[in-house]
Amino acid sequence: MRFDADPLFTISHISQRSGVAASALRFYESRGLIESVRSGPGHRRYRRSTLRRIAFIVFAQRIGYSLEEIAAQLALLPTDHVPTGSDWQRLSREWKARVEQRIAELQRLNISLDECIGCGCLSVKRCKLTNPEDRSGRAGPGARRWMGDPPPKG
Repeated sequence: MRFDADPLFTISHISQRSGVAASALRFYESRGLIESVRSGPGHRRYRRSTLRRIAFIVFAQRIGYSLEEIAAQLALLPTDHVPTGSDWQRLSREWKARVEQRIAELQRLNISLDECIGCGCLSVKRCKLTNPEDRSGRAGPGARRWMGDPPPKG
């Protein structure tokens, strides 16, 4: 599909269809993630294909991509035609690894909610046993066990 066959919609229509606030759409546009064309009085109009880009942005954020990473991925899309299914598939291939990484992270967090996450600290009563003298903290900042570090050795 060529852009000239891609109809234009108002920001309120795109906001309603995508479920993304108009303020977020303007923010995405300011970051170069989406683009609009201006009508005579300067009102934003978005191509229908922008809905695909917005869905991509929303899901990429949910997976854990930063806006900078999303911008880099979107920059790989063609500019001379509406992206095809294969264009999107090419971009989303690496998502599987990111999803698997997030699943492992969430599983560690789930297990750690009843244990020490070294040091978050959700287990004050057990710290003296599982993380004496904050040994986990020697490995660096943050909740070390949740980040995948093994329990500290005596």
